[in-house]
Amino acid sequence: MEGELNPDGTRVNQWRLVSIQQVEEVKCLARIIPIWAAGILSLISMTQQGTFTVSQAMKMNRHLGAKFQIPAGSVSVISLITIALWLPFYDRILVPKLRKMTKHEGGITLLLRIGIGMVFSILSMVVAGYVEKVRRDSANSNPTPLGIAPMSVLWLAPHLILMGLCEAFNIIGQIEFFNRQFPEHMRSIGNSFFSCSFGVSSYVSSIIVNIVHHSTRTHSHPD
Repeated sequence: MEGELNPDGTRVNQWRLVSIQQVEEVKCLARIIPIWAAGILSLISMTQQGTFTVSQAMKMNRHLGAKFQIPAGSVSVISLITIALWLPFYDRILVPKLRKMTKHEGGITLLLRIGIGMVFSILSMVVAGYVEKVRRDSANSNPTPLGIAPMSVLWLAPHLILMGLCEAFNIIGQIEFFNRQFPEHMRSIGNSFFSCSFGVSSYVSSIIVNIVHHSTRTHSHPD
């Protein structure tokens, strides 16, 4: 365009005249942002798992037998075990069967995989809420000096298993999705999107916890 280029061919104003490659890069980012924002919702539940699950375990019966006690911080390993068992089954057994039915290379689309992970995150929070209600009722009806409920810590296993399935579907699906949607020279940006999701979910999780804390505290229980 006349007046937009210098005599040496460089742009006068980089905000008024851009290359086709830059336009395509912005379009790529615009397509990714809605999926990225939706993925934050399931990551919030994963963030909660790292805090409240440990707090719950500390107030439950963690004994296995007469001498062994499960460390409260180790309870979340149930999610990792679920992932370790599910991924080989999914890749080696389930995907080939799904591929024959759907004619899709990955068995199902990446967006469907991410969506299934979100469903598992919702189910995990529903189960976790029910278990917490049972735990509180048990602790209130059977008070102890340390406030430990007379119920096994293995009650936490169902929602941790669901969370492991959420991670297996959602996290891996998001990583694959970002890597496939971005061109090769933007792969680092795609990977940073996933890291930013965890950061934003941590902030949102803290905001939710603070809102609930301020809304439910009383004079007798200020904390």
